[in-house]
This record gives sequence, structure tokens and C-alpha cells, in this order.
Amino acid sequence: MHPDIHLTLHHARAAELRAEAGPRPARRPALRTRLGWTLIEVGLKLATRPRPLPAH
Repeated sequence: MHPDIHLTLHHARAAELRAEAGPRPARRPALRTRLGWTLIEVGLKLATRPRPLPAH
């Protein structure tokens, strides 16, 4: 079978399977990902110096 025909058939079958499956519910990011980004945010807050207040 020619590779282009195989790829076309694959895309057609994938579309059929997606249609049969119906809509997917929204997923929340994994706990590991959320924890990682939280740690990065905390680290950046600790690493940056606070800005001096302007004198009036």
C-alpha cells in the first residue's frame, strides 16, 4: 500500500473514532504540573527584590 493512501485512511479512521466517542470533558492539569508551576512562581517571588516605595 502506498504511504499516502495509508495516511489518508488513518486520518479517516481517526475522525470516525473521534465522532463515535463524542465530546470530551475538560481536563484539569495534573497535580504534578500545578505543583511545579506553583513552585516556580514562589521561587520567582523570592528571587525578585521588592521595589522601593517612591518618596513624596
